Amino acid sequence: MDITKKIDGNTITLTLAGRLDVVTSNQLSSELGTIFEQGAVNLIFDFSPLEYISSAGLRVMLTAQKKVNALGTTMKIINVSETVKEVFDVTGFSGIMEIA
Repeated sequence: MDITKKIDGNTITLTLAGRLDVVTSNQLSSELGTIFEQGAVNLIFDFSPLEYISSAGLRVMLTAQKKVNALGTTMKIINVSETVKEVFDVTGFSGIMEIA
């Protein structure tokens, strides 16, 4: 998986390309840890190039959502493919996270 980071003031956009699964979830978790060390930021995840998300990827996304809730900031997921959106819907995560 490739992660591209764009910073715009207090908002960080992470574009995820490839597969977010048990093999790559630690990579995203590590990147988010670094981001949260910087303080309270708003997160946008651009999933346009993301092909697949597994339960391990969902766990990292849930952890990020809990962190931004605790910090009082926001998290949004944009450009989600139908395949990935279906995973969020089936697991109930689409009711927990803002998916645009």
